[in-house]
Amino acid sequence: MSQPWPTPSHRVRDLLRQGAEIALNPRAEWIEDLHAAALSGTRMRAVAEDPVLREGVRRTNLANLLHWASANARHPGRRVPPYIGPEALENSRDLVRRGLDVGALDSYRTGQNAAWRRWMEICFGLTSDPAQLHELLDVSSRSISAFLDDTVAAISERMDAERHELVRGTHAERRAAVALLLEGAPITRARAEAQLGYALTGSHTAAVVWTSEHASMDQLEGAAEQLARASDAPRRLTVVAGAGTLWVWLPVAAAPRSAAYLAAYPEVRVAVGRPGRDIDGFRRGHLDALTTQRMLARLTSPQQYARYEDVQLVALLSTDPAQADEFVADTLGDLEYADPEILDVVRAYVREQCNTSRTAERLYSHRNTVIRRLARADELLPRPLAENLVAVAAALDLLRWRQPKT
Repeated sequence: MSQPWPTPSHRVRDLLRQGAEIALNPRAEWIEDLHAAALSGTRMRAVAEDPVLREGVRRTNLANLLHWASANARHPGRRVPPYIGPEALENSRDLVRRGLDVGALDSYRTGQNAAWRRWMEICFGLTSDPAQLHELLDVSSRSISAFLDDTVAAISERMDAERHELVRGTHAERRAAVALLLEGAPITRARAEAQLGYALTGSHTAAVVWTSEHASMDQLEGAAEQLARASDAPRRLTVVAGAGTLWVWLPVAAAPRSAAYLAAYPEVRVAVGRPGRDIDGFRRGHLDALTTQRMLARLTSPQQYARYEDVQLVALLSTDPAQADEFVADTLGDLEYADPEILDVVRAYVREQCNTSRTAERLYSHRNTVIRRLARADELLPRPLAENLVAVAAALDLLRWRQPKT
């Protein structure tokens, strides 16, 4: 038989209410500390590297914090019921669909440590009375631990139910076949093709279609269909990888160069891998698409559409975002903040193999204008362009895909 939930003193209930009201309006740095802690550790690496899963964890952590604080603002000291709201349920479904287990719920515990440090700051600001502070911290610790224990248990049950649903039916067979192919497991081509309804011989172009916003599955499907049409693909293979993610394969050897086909789906993003052939191309193209998606997430890129062949160098250079920023700053100097017209001229000049006439033709500009802007670029660069051409080109490519600095 469980022990009755203890009732704090009247004064501590009042302090809990005051603290909870402060926590309901957390400062931005508190939230970032919470997110950083929740996504740290080796067990969370798969989640942290996936932009959809990462955003799901961020939304869930904030919702958990606000749920606990709101409950204590209304009824300070009472046991807080578990939070199984839409953010938590959607995140748990995505975790299961990625093949992750309850170990991915480590974010609740690591996030708790960061939240506790901030909560102690609040408590120490509420009272200097040793007895009141001792009771307040004791009650808070018990409340937070019980809340997270109950929440993790409830979410684990939902994940088990979701996993049970996934092992039944055609969609489950398709996901299982794709997982075996991507892992290089011993599954025959004939068996995989039968389960997928998709031929594994010939050309393939893989894509990840996802949203970190609130696009519906219908919108994701619509964007995937527009990608197929823009690629002149007669059909597509689609696997639901999560509530906000589709994995797509097209039996073609090319994908669109621009994002024009996504005009009707502004909240949907697409990352495309290199075209390939047969099972190896099926697998490699998907891994390329995932690499491209993760690069966009690391750089918090505003770009809606990216092909691996266009970002391969940037993906390699941006493995460590801090080092990538340092490389851009060291290489470009003041050119990093130059007018877009100057940056466009330098990019075109590099593409045209340092030929000013062809650069002017590409940009529909006068040759003298090109020469003048190149001269201005040399004034802004730490080293003349001619002495550091390759590094400048790489830095400008990084600059193109990175979130602009404010």
